[in-house]
Amino acid sequence: MTIAVSLPAEDKTEWWCQMLRDLMPDWEIQPLDKVQDPDAVTYTVVWRPVTGAMKPFSNLKAIVSLGAGIDHVLADKLLPQDVPIIRTVGTDLTQRMKEYVALHVLRHHREMPAIEANQGRKRWEQIIVPPATQRRVGVMGLGNLGSAAAELLSQIGFQVVGWSRSPKELKGVQCYSGADGFQSFLEGTEILVCLLPLTDGTRGILNADTFNQLKRGASIINAARGPHMVDSDLIEALNSGQIGAATLDVFHVEPLPDTHPFWSNPKITVTPHIASMIDAPTGSKIVAKNIRIFEETGTVPDLADAKRGY
Repeated sequence: MTIAVSLPAEDKTEWWCQMLRDLMPDWEIQPLDKVQDPDAVTYTVVWRPVTGAMKPFSNLKAIVSLGAGIDHVLADKLLPQDVPIIRTVGTDLTQRMKEYVALHVLRHHREMPAIEANQGRKRWEQIIVPPATQRRVGVMGLGNLGSAAAELLSQIGFQVVGWSRSPKELKGVQCYSGADGFQSFLEGTEILVCLLPLTDGTRGILNADTFNQLKRGASIINAARGPHMVDSDLIEALNSGQIGAATLDVFHVEPLPDTHPFWSNPKITVTPHIASMIDAPTGSKIVAKNIRIFEETGTVPDLADAKRGY
């Protein structure tokens, strides 16, 4: 029985292989591109696999996504059909996303971009902001990561509203759902956080129409997927003042090309897809546990729905 591992960087692939070998000594763990016997591969562990990379594996029992999202797996148009996809989530990833969201919501709430700009100009200006109890923050996407982030923001004291595809109930969070609840969710929101899964229904959802329904001068934080954003609409909204600032962790093309206008826009903070990274020492334990459970039961709690997209 072989587990094939593939990440964009060769050194990271080997790092994960070694971690899994230590945890699963009875299994053969190999980099995907070095597999000698494709018929022996029963599981793949992947992040952004190359198109067609898994097509030779006719005995696949499951594909393990090294992350909470599966869109990078589904992007492979040659993906073997009807093979279950297991998401990799855990307390480590959730904690890191909570930290990232709290950091940047507080940063926008306390007008830190303007304060940092004033430092460069040696300008002493005491910017007065309302307390968090008077600031409305909206979280789009109330899955594992979104729910945890929304509840933390509520504990800090923000007025938190959440929006998801289906109805949810969260302590301290006013929840909206579906197309009927989207406008009510956006109205009056001053900081918008996107943690949605990427599906056909959410692609391009951060667009001019969405921005125009927010409170003028609102801030945007996208820590979900780059294709949620219509880049040109954001630039236009920043130029007009409808959006005051943005923090972006994900992009249509990664790494973000040197020529992209986001790099030089003073109203945009660019972070290099670091909001909730998974590392091999922690993530390999989750992967090993999930594969063992799947071997025994044929399912796991974090089994994704490929048709739904998450």
